[in-house]
Formats: sequence, structure tokens, C-alpha cells
Amino acid sequence: MVRGRWEPDSPARNGDTVSSNNLRLTTGEKARIALLVARMAKRGLADDRQSGGRIYQRDLQRKVERIEEQARKRAEREQRGK
Repeated sequence: MVRGRWEPDSPARNGDTVSSNNLRLTTGEKARIALLVARMAKRGLADDRQSGGRIYQRDLQRKVERIEEQARKRAEREQRGK
């Protein structure tokens, strides 16, 4: 498969809506999300409380959401273009 392309049965080709569960990410997007998740885990380990909850991670979560939104928009553009 060529990077950035969708498979024939992907939602971008068959007319289904694109959700985060079946979203096709490029290799770069996957790497960026993996890095952000690792940073979230590192922050979670830095929390000195047993129950957690004091470490602010919303900024990293918003970055992941932004990447997913860009991929969703790209899939919708691809769907309209075909």
C-alpha cells in the first residue's frame, strides 16, 4: 500500500462516515500520536499520588485530537474527490 492511500474497502471509498475507530492514519501521524501517548504516560508516572489525577494532560490530548481531526478531514476530501 502506498503511504497516505486508503484501501478499497475503507470508509473514504465506500461512502461510510469516517470515525476515529476506523480512521486511516499516515505513518507520520501514527508516530506523532505514539510520541504524545508516551509523553502522557511519562507524566502519569511523574504523578506522586497513588490515585493520580494531579498531572495536567489535556494539552497533549488536544494535540492527539487535532491530528485525528486532520486525518478525518483528509479522508473526507478524498471521499469527495473520488
